[in-house]
Amino acid sequence: DVAGLSIGTRPDCINEETLDYLARLSKQCFVHLEMGIESCYDKSLQWMNRGHDFECARQAFKLAAERGLSTGTHLIFGLPSQSRNEDLAEAKVISTLPMRTLKLHQLQIIKGTALERTYASTPQQFHFFKLEEYVDFVIDFLERLSPAICLERFSSEAPPRFQAGPTFGPIRADRVLQLIEKRLEERDTWQGRLFKQDT
Repeated sequence: DVAGLSIGTRPDCINEETLDYLARLSKQCFVHLEMGIESCYDKSLQWMNRGHDFECARQAFKLAAERGLSTGTHLIFGLPSQSRNEDLAEAKVISTLPMRTLKLHQLQIIKGTALERTYASTPQQFHFFKLEEYVDFVIDFLERLSPAICLERFSSEAPPRFQAGPTFGPIRADRVLQLIEKRLEERDTWQGRLFKQDT
């Protein structure tokens, strides 16, 4: 028996016919639609060669929500096309989307990719998070994020043998989560503390 489906896709692969089918299917089992957007900024989506703009993502989430579908997305922090303040500002934008879940990733350079070639030719445009910096940044982001959004991931974890750029070192994603939880307590703060609902 199938208890449920979690489907990973892109916002530009979504159409109303597919969403109608998933809505019918969701009457029989749990259906969760995960659409990676990676950034809320068109300049970054263009830099990544995503092939769609943010409005495409906004519309895909709207159409899914109109059909009662559960949705989630991913964001990448540390893109060279964005400042730290722009990364933080994404919390407000993401909070306006009708979605349930969010996965966070720090930028990683994977061997054999176009990104590795870009990094090799222009390393000066990249600024990688140090672990302690990332922990505090994620907390700054969480403070601004709607408390209604469930965080499913706080950092990405590619095996060291695949990475070509600076990393957090030999640390697993669950340990990063523990550091975030500890720092939340130290700072006496929580998700949504600075969140303001637009009226």
